Amino acid sequence: MYLINGSAAAGTRSLMIIISGAIALAASTVGAEQVATINGTIVDSSVLAVYAESRAQRPLSEIAEQEQITLTGDLVDLYILSTQPGSAELREDPRIAAQIELQGRAIVAQAYAAKYLAENAATDEEIAAEYALQAAETPSSQFKVRHIIVPTQGEAIDLITKLDAGSDFATLAADASTGPSAKDGGALPWFSPSQMVKPFSDAVATLEDGKYTSAPVQTEFGWHVILREESRTNEAPPLESIRESIKQNIAQKKFQAHLDTLRAEAAGTD
Repeated sequence: MYLINGSAAAGTRSLMIIISGAIALAASTVGAEQVATINGTIVDSSVLAVYAESRAQRPLSEIAEQEQITLTGDLVDLYILSTQPGSAELREDPRIAAQIELQGRAIVAQAYAAKYLAENAATDEEIAAEYALQAAETPSSQFKVRHIIVPTQGEAIDLITKLDAGSDFATLAADASTGPSAKDGGALPWFSPSQMVKPFSDAVATLEDGKYTSAPVQTEFGWHVILREESRTNEAPPLESIRESIKQNIAQKKFQAHLDTLRAEAAGTD
């Protein structure tokens, strides 16, 4: 039986760390030539390659000679310090032993994840299905608006009266709006309905281009007067432009499902 404490969010973060590490591990290729011998312990090029990649964030083959020399020196220092008399006793310290255990488990877990992901890569059919799902969920329209937000309904009604009398919307927004867009005359970037709170999006959807709301719109942020300037049809991006992100999304889903199965099996084992 096993026990795990932590939130779902923490679990997701842990999963992404495992997958990210697995991808990096799968991409690494290391040799096995002797680099140095420190106090009877051989330092080989495979260790140097992993150390250099973790420090420089790129393969050893892409690191300049002088930087390789520096990294090699740093690695040798690690070996010197870790092979001093008394180092074996330090390994017996409970906290240090636990750290070594955790690091070892993390490396093996990443290697296992790398193997699983390599053997269960996203197929063209899965990519196409995921793309179709995302395309179906893509909002059909986007809007470009200006808005004025004020604390009270009465202030919003006064603004609409001024607009009805011919006042310029952007000027009123710059003078009266309490929102961050006031400096831009109330202008917001293009957005899809799902990106805004529902009362705001619903009001925008009922307007025609070039028209403003005839009554104030209340949201949790205050009272809005909204001008819908433009609208356009929104289409999903081409498959090839998001293929890699789709592949990663599928990989995450597959690995999460596999991990859930392994958790269930472990939970049922004494």
